[in-house]
Amino acid sequence: MDPKVAQSPHSRYVDCIMGSRPWFLWDMQVTEAEFRERLRDPDPDTRAQWQARLMREARFREVWGYVTLREVLDNWEHIRRHLGRRRAYWEFLLNGWRDDGLLPT
Repeated sequence: MDPKVAQSPHSRYVDCIMGSRPWFLWDMQVTEAEFRERLRDPDPDTRAQWQARLMREARFREVWGYVTLREVLDNWEHIRRHLGRRRAYWEFLLNGWRDDGLLPT
């Protein structure tokens, strides 16, 4: 593509969907591979920032294609502070699963 020609909003949208960037990282230049690498960062707080971004922005079903429930539970204390308004949603789910005996208390 000619760099002098501006992309239309539709082209940018299609590029976001069809490119190597996950759709929910629409405002960041991060490829799928880079994102997956950041989700495995050895620093728990750095990892939590990316995990929380995923949990805030992606659809519920898509979350589990990137992280496991065990990873979320293991890093929950770091993740929860980065969830913003979605924190109540995730706490409701995790607490409900605990109340139903699906997760250890």
